[in-house]
Formats: sequence, structure tokens, C-alpha cells
Amino acid sequence: MLVTYNNGRTIFRLAVVICLFFIIKPSFAKKQQEIPPAEHGIGGGSPYEEVFSGAESDVILSLASFETIIHEPESLSKSRILLYDSHLVKQGENISTLAVNLGLNQGTIISVNKITNTRLLQIGKVLKIPNQDGILHSVRRGDTLSSIAGRYNADPQDIKIVNELFSDNIRVGTDLFIPGAQLDWVSLQEINGDLFIWPVNGIVTSSYGYRRDPFNASRRQFHSGIDIRGSTGTPVRAAMSGRVSRMGYDRILGNYVLVNHHSGYRTLYGHLSVIRTRTGAYVGTGERIGDVGSSGLSTGPHLHFMVYKNGVTVNPRPLMR
Repeated sequence: MLVTYNNGRTIFRLAVVICLFFIIKPSFAKKQQEIPPAEHGIGGGSPYEEVFSGAESDVILSLASFETIIHEPESLSKSRILLYDSHLVKQGENISTLAVNLGLNQGTIISVNKITNTRLLQIGKVLKIPNQDGILHSVRRGDTLSSIAGRYNADPQDIKIVNELFSDNIRVGTDLFIPGAQLDWVSLQEINGDLFIWPVNGIVTSSYGYRRDPFNASRRQFHSGIDIRGSTGTPVRAAMSGRVSRMGYDRILGNYVLVNHHSGYRTLYGHLSVIRTRTGAYVGTGERIGDVGSSGLSTGPHLHFMVYKNGVTVNPRPLMR
């Protein structure tokens, strides 16, 4: 009788322990059922799953769980409405340092503030700072939202969201902000003054623009280039790579070389003592194309350097490094 009693008490205790286990951890059996049987080998579950056992619970973290945790919120990956802040230019700041400090492209700051020469950025100037990268596009006649988006490889819907447009209709003269767009390389080089190297190292003795005629002090004339002083025989180098389109002698310019470049640019080098290239030749940036002289109508040895943009002369100085 004693043996039977003890056996019964032992069985009862085991039953109580088992019941308590499932009451305290009800999810254990369910989790075991959720783990799929192995398709190959021993064990089950996904190879990407890992079980972490704790004092109070078992946590199953899968690859999908991690992706959910670190995935960028959908609201942050969509285009945002354009907002502006302001920045007062301080001593020592330039477009390059501002772009780094503000987390924007140089072209964004340049375009939004319609800066034409970054070297003329003044202390105390208030700049508009957008909350995202992009550039302004001034709507011209014939432009459509679709054609503008295609030009900048942008999404028309993004342009509408950023500019708060409620239709595809856009008005001529309106400045649209194109999110994600960048200034082209040539425009950025122009505005930063990094397009051309100096063809001769020397002092500028006559600038671009109106001046007193050196051969007739009573008359003013427009000087279409800059004069750089140099000794006869000093090497004259191509200010940018291109192809020689013309060379020869002119009674005013003397010996000259004309070089065609990309983006509608041409450069002319006058009053040379010697020409060291030929028509049709390709010249690299810095390649010697002639020597300083005083040929033609000249007051002394110097280089007359001109820059054309789409057939019209422009001031070379803001474009030179």
C-alpha cells in the first residue's frame, strides 16, 4: 500500500509540474509547431532564423525582422515640399565650404541664389538655403512639365510635389525647382572661374571693356579682350583643349591663332611673334601654340587674349583659374 501511495503521489506531482510549465509558457508549444520541418538534413526552420533564449522568453529574429527595423520610412524617401532657410555669409566662407557645411551641392546654392560669379560672393550677403538638392529652371515658351522632367531626368510628379503644383499647367517665366538636378559641368566651371588656364603668366595691362585708345588719347574704344604683358619669345599656351580653326596674320592682331572649344567657346591669341601650330590641329590644355610678340598694331610685347561664347566676346577674367 505504501508503494502504491508513493507512486501515485509522484505521478500527481509530475502532472502538476507539466501543467504549470504550459500555463507559464503557453507559447512554447505553439512556437515549436510554427517551426517548419526540415526539407534537407536534421532540424527545421529558415537558415536565416536565430533563436535567442532568455530567462523569461524566447525571441525569434529573422532576416525580414531586421529589414523592417532598419528600413527607411517611406515618408523620408519621397519628394518633399520646397522650404527655404537663410544664411548670412561670414568671413572665410565660400561656396565650396558652405556646400560642405550645409550638406548641399555647390550647384544647388549657386542656382537658387542666381550667382553668376562665386568669386564675387560678399561677406554679409544673405543666401537662400533649400531643404534639398536641386536647381532652378526658368520656364520658357514651349516648355511642358514632361519636357522639363525629361531634360533633367526627373520625375514630373516629384516636380509637382516639390513646387506644390496642382496641375501640369506651368506659366512662362516661372522658376521651377527641379529636385535632384545638378548644374552641368561647364556652367559650374564658368561660375567658379575654373574654365580656362592663363595662357601666359604676366600682368594684365589692359582689361576687357571700354578704354582710352592707346593710339589716339582723345578717343575711347571697346577692348574685346585682355592684354597680358610678356617678353618676346615667352611661350603662349592653349587656355583649354580644342581644335585650331584658323591661324594667320591680321594687320591689327598680327600673328594670331583661333581655337574652337566645347560648349560654344573659342579663344584667340594675338600679336604673336611665332605661331607654333597649324589649322586643324588638336591642342591640349597648356600646349604651346605660339610665342609672345608685338606683331600687328601693338605698343609692345604682350598677348592679346580673347574669349568668344556663341560668337560673342565675353570678359575672360571671371572664367580663368
